[in-house]
Amino acid sequence: MNHIRYVEYDAAHNQDFVFDLPQGHDCWLLLLTRTPALFGTPDHLQEYPAGSAVLYSPHTPIYYRACGSRYANDWCRFDSDETAVTSFPLFGTPFSLPDAEYCHSLFQLLTWKNSFPGKDNERIIDQLLSLLFFELHEAVGEKIPQPQPHSRFQELLSLRKSIYNSPQLAWSVSLMAQKLHLSEGYLQTIYRNAFGISCMDDRIRARIRLAKDQLLYTEKTVAAAAEFCGYRNVEHFCRQFKQSTGLSPREFRRAHEIPRGLPPEEL
Repeated sequence: MNHIRYVEYDAAHNQDFVFDLPQGHDCWLLLLTRTPALFGTPDHLQEYPAGSAVLYSPHTPIYYRACGSRYANDWCRFDSDETAVTSFPLFGTPFSLPDAEYCHSLFQLLTWKNSFPGKDNERIIDQLLSLLFFELHEAVGEKIPQPQPHSRFQELLSLRKSIYNSPQLAWSVSLMAQKLHLSEGYLQTIYRNAFGISCMDDRIRARIRLAKDQLLYTEKTVAAAAEFCGYRNVEHFCRQFKQSTGLSPREFRRAHEIPRGLPPEEL
């Protein structure tokens, strides 16, 4: 059984960030680096590239730090007695992921399902963790039996991944239904049941997530960011952005000029 304590994606820190926990956590810690980072011990550090994963078992030392002007990662602290976790062949040493963006998408879904109440959340979170650990085992060259979630859930998860990978595309209920060979009404029903949000609201959420990245990490104007995210009308973009974040795009950019503080990963 898996139980998530904390999970976050795109947690960002400045160049002074150091995580030092000699006694480790009393649970599992999984990291996915979004920038290069240094791992090891204070006296012996090695740099690993963005797109690396590392799994720490309970009560083992943890030490890593930034190696550039910015450090970012996805992370999850959790309890588990699942064989895919307890029998993992590599603890405490980062390894590269062939499809880090897919794993990043799974972290996003885990964060959302863990943060907001929804039907069957516990089952969905367990399935997402199973998919994530299947990818991790594949990355280190050790096969595990592929999890078998409900067939429709797999199809919906693949559709959602496509939406979040390319939210700027002209996604519509009709197009989504055609991709899964379903009626529009049935798609909307099972999509909401699976993810606790309508497919069109999820498209907006994906676009706003992309817009946040554009506003934070590029010099694009608000109009250019809106166009990049698939909006033809900048006023419509600004309305949706404020409805989602409570801030206008310009207010959001100003409010996030200072790096965020440390998240609960070191508690």
